[in-house]
Amino acid sequence: MSVKIRLKRIGAKKAPFYRVVVADSRYPRDGRFIEEIGYYNPLTNPVEIKIDSEKAQKWIATGAQPTETVKSLLKKAGITE
Repeated sequence: MSVKIRLKRIGAKKAPFYRVVVADSRYPRDGRFIEEIGYYNPLTNPVEIKIDSEKAQKWIATGAQPTETVKSLLKKAGITE
């Protein structure tokens, strides 16, 4: 079982809002997830990124792989290098 840290899209059409979740890689993008660790709002200026650093570090240490987008968000939030 491969666990990923990825974005779950919520929000209206043409008004995206994303939750950062930990999910099994076999689940669909907006389907079941294990834990919600933050959110990302690309519509505000500047963009709003709120991620619980303790939970993110715990999941990465456990072996969860962040997607490319989440990896860049973690870097912008100052959680990883």
